[in-house]
Amino acid sequence: MTISLIVARTQNHIIGKENAMPWHLPKDLAWFRQNTVGKPVIMGRKTYESIGRLLPKRPNIILSRAGFSVEGAYSANTLEQAIELARSFANTDEIMIIGGGELFKQALPIANRLYLTEIQADIDGDTLFEFDEENWRLTQDIWSEKDAENAYDCRFMVFERSSHF
Repeated sequence: MTISLIVARTQNHIIGKENAMPWHLPKDLAWFRQNTVGKPVIMGRKTYESIGRLLPKRPNIILSRAGFSVEGAYSANTLEQAIELARSFANTDEIMIIGGGELFKQALPIANRLYLTEIQADIDGDTLFEFDEENWRLTQDIWSEKDAENAYDCRFMVFERSSHF
């Protein structure tokens, strides 16, 4: 079973500001959708609240410490419990961790794959995502130019873990 993180960050490693993403990039949303539809997604409560709804066409698992539940979603109190729940879905070979910052920190040591959108800009924020690229091998790298709907150039990358530390 592959445990994957899917993250969008700026060149200065920002992934969020005040519980939201401080950008709107339709190409990144399409990349996210392409790589998560049909797969169980695990998110923290704050990420769910920032999205404001369940993500369609994929099982939604919300990780929260204290009895938080949402109709139509699955709830878990620990990352381990969320992963076990995600493993129980038929036809699943990949689990997607979609955020936020604390969940990424917790899941990074056990992840085998990382989908990383690197936004080619420095943007102010309060939540960072950092990882040691020496432990990862780049397997896909797609460049996307800014356009009328996407204010920034982006790189869509996929990394596979090359070593567990």
